[in-house]
Amino acid sequence: MLKCPFHEDDKPSMKTYPNTNTFNCFGCSANGDVIEFIQKKENCNKRQALLKATELCGGISETNNNPVQAKSQPEEQVSNTEILTKIFTYFKNGLNSGTAKRATEYLESRGFSLPLLGEAGWEPGYNSGQFHHRGKLSEADQKACVNAGLLIPYNGSVPNANGTTYTAFAKECIMFPLKDETGNIVSLYGRSITDSKNSRHFYTANRTGLYPNYPNPNTTKLILTEAIIDAATLLQTSPIPTFPKGEGVSILSLYGTNGLTKEHLQAIKGLQNLQEIIFFFDGDKAGNEAIEKYQKQLSKELPLVKLSAVETPEGEDINSLYVNYDKDALLQLIDERKEPAPLNLPSADGEALTNQAANQSSPLGGDREGLLVTTNPDFITYTTEELQIIILGGINLQQIDRLRLTLKISRTNSNNPLHSIRHTLDLYHSDYLERFINKASEQLETGTTILRRAIAELTNRIEQYRLSRIESLKEKRPQERQLTGQRQRMAIKYLSSPKLMQRTNEDIGRTGMIGEENNRLLMYLVFTSRLREQPLHIISLGASGTGKTYLQEKVSELIPEHHKLEITILSENAFYYFGQQELKNKLILIEDMDGAENVLYPLRELQSKKKISKTIPIKDSKGNLKTITMKVEGPISLAGTTTKEKLYEDNANRSLLIYLDSSKQHKEHIMTYQRKLSAGKIATKEEKQLIEFFKDMQTILKPIKVKNPYAEYLIIPEHVFKPLRTNSHYLVFIETITFYHQYQREVKTDTSTGERFIETTLEDIRWANILLKEVLLAKADELSGECRRFLENLKGWLNSNKKESFYKSEIREAFRMNPNNLKYYLSLLLRYNHLKIVGGNRHKSGYEYEVVNTEEYKELNQNLTNALDAALNDIEQNLVGSVNNKRVINAVTHSTY
Repeated sequence: MLKCPFHEDDKPSMKTYPNTNTFNCFGCSANGDVIEFIQKKENCNKRQALLKATELCGGISETNNNPVQAKSQPEEQVSNTEILTKIFTYFKNGLNSGTAKRATEYLESRGFSLPLLGEAGWEPGYNSGQFHHRGKLSEADQKACVNAGLLIPYNGSVPNANGTTYTAFAKECIMFPLKDETGNIVSLYGRSITDSKNSRHFYTANRTGLYPNYPNPNTTKLILTEAIIDAATLLQTSPIPTFPKGEGVSILSLYGTNGLTKEHLQAIKGLQNLQEIIFFFDGDKAGNEAIEKYQKQLSKELPLVKLSAVETPEGEDINSLYVNYDKDALLQLIDERKEPAPLNLPSADGEALTNQAANQSSPLGGDREGLLVTTNPDFITYTTEELQIIILGGINLQQIDRLRLTLKISRTNSNNPLHSIRHTLDLYHSDYLERFINKASEQLETGTTILRRAIAELTNRIEQYRLSRIESLKEKRPQERQLTGQRQRMAIKYLSSPKLMQRTNEDIGRTGMIGEENNRLLMYLVFTSRLREQPLHIISLGASGTGKTYLQEKVSELIPEHHKLEITILSENAFYYFGQQELKNKLILIEDMDGAENVLYPLRELQSKKKISKTIPIKDSKGNLKTITMKVEGPISLAGTTTKEKLYEDNANRSLLIYLDSSKQHKEHIMTYQRKLSAGKIATKEEKQLIEFFKDMQTILKPIKVKNPYAEYLIIPEHVFKPLRTNSHYLVFIETITFYHQYQREVKTDTSTGERFIETTLEDIRWANILLKEVLLAKADELSGECRRFLENLKGWLNSNKKESFYKSEIREAFRMNPNNLKYYLSLLLRYNHLKIVGGNRHKSGYEYEVVNTEEYKELNQNLTNALDAALNDIEQNLVGSVNNKRVINAVTHSTY
């Protein structure tokens, strides 16, 4: 076994077989005999591999038998520009000939159109790595390719008929030319079509030149992209219609987030008519940091040029936006570009100071401020030409109405210990400050004006530093989600298209949520109800390890960040300290209700009363006690998980209860997904894009009144326990389905109140019956979900083994159960008369049990189904006679569920 040289290999995955002289890699599937191994390793043909094998075996190389023939006439040397132009033309012709199928498929997957690029004069090429094979290059061209870095000699390789074995630069790459100021090709860039993590980007040695070329001298607006692929994508949209005609717009690619070179700067500075530089980088941390860095740099280099930045959506880049949406999305983002806030210029210590703070003059007429160094917050220094002031012990960030500091002030250019003074004073206390200045000026032997100016400047800097520190310590709350016009139109189109419920469920599965087809759609709609006046709540029940938290986390990922609050542990009073409107229409997620017992009471109040309040005593500024009332308003939608249904019965009564699928088949589906994810066979980028799209849809849903004209006919089954709350949940869930279809329903107006509303359809009721059937069945069952699952598994085991009775030991062995759990279930089933003892004894073999009624759960299920169907049938019968309602019935009858 050895590490495979043909792919990244941390552990040995290639095996050699001495008996057959073959090899096989279990990681990348490379295989073959000895000669094929050399061919693949040395990137050579079979003849060259045989020569290499001969040499390795101690044989005679070909050069011993074939002396090199002397040149009859030396060839003329070929320049780098000439050979790069010649080879790139070869690359371009090979791509346009249609023979490079993989390359054209890759370009199409990235949204490129060769005709469009060809019309604009920016067509790329494709390097198959064959341009030097079979005598295609003269000796002079071959030497020029080596000098230009297009051919790389193998060190210690076997000489062949032409002299040396070479490997091609940027093999299997889409090629782009980099040009100098005169338009000549001076370097090449290659983008791999194999998407290898460690070798995606290739530049020829000593890279020079710009892509697509040097900007037009008449450029007034310059768009800077992060990558060449992004620049090429924008070139397809040229001319950019967002800008008025006559404006000189140029596109220039940098070479990554650290790729603003001296050549770029020189070219940009040479644009005499330049008015604006537009940064269009990737929507990630690196891209945002690069924009900030280059804005600071260019604001100094080009102070008169306007700087702006396109707000690229998170996780997107120019090419992905073009592929996933269209060029309109790019144009709209460019049109909506924003200018940066006043730039933060770094001080010597790395702390940020605004332009205004760095350039403002002293209130006492000083025309030059000193340097504030805050690297060590407990030892801050401020230095001017005359004085050095050290703040010992840091700055109090809590009391902004005072500025009490311990200062050490000394002369900058003096080593005399007498020319320093230490003192604690409040810089906001003018009387004490004036006395200190007079005293300090005598000891330091400096003028009071110099000292007064330095302290005044220091005070200004400290105030700015303190405010920036306070701001940085504040909790960063998620920002309101902003959608471009293109994303908004796509979300509306999705919500307006037929079979919305079916498509939504399928797409939730495509976000990485495996299985739980019924529960995931049910939970998604409950989370959507947070936007309504009467939200729903949901609790996931199941044994440990059944995926309760996984289901809740995956579905909650589809909700915008500023619409949800996740709780692990919270103190009892914490909820009363939220802002009055801070929790309004929020989704509250409790990962495990066992860890949030203290907050369950206020949460129940928010569920039922939609508000909580608490009166507490406080002291006023004079020390007198008074009371204030803290109020927090809902409504909220609450979601939680637990294994203890009975323990949280008060919360469970207010919520829809779902039991998770613990079947072996469901677990196998999840493990299969996990294996594919580990193997890199899951398109995680597509999953993330779909998650963001769901957030877009949630953002455009707007509050609107829902009326259910069929509500009076909807009678919940009589078997359901606690029917009052269950009936309310059933009706609200139907309204939530209608609410989710708001872009498909006619908005009507109540003539008496002027209120706008949409109406429920029979299709909404049918979907509610499908999704809530298991919930209603659980509420109609006298057994808990886990106990019911045990009983049904027991019935199945008896049936498969053709037995009518059983002993505890048999079930313990067959189900591999915890003895305490088994004992609890058996006692509970005896108490509810689902089991009876038919034999055995307590001391020897144990009791023999028998199931009283094996069909009782099927009967309960059937009764519930019949009751729901009967309600719908009553509605249809009461609507007969109305032409419009007949049309509704016909439409519903032919719908697909």
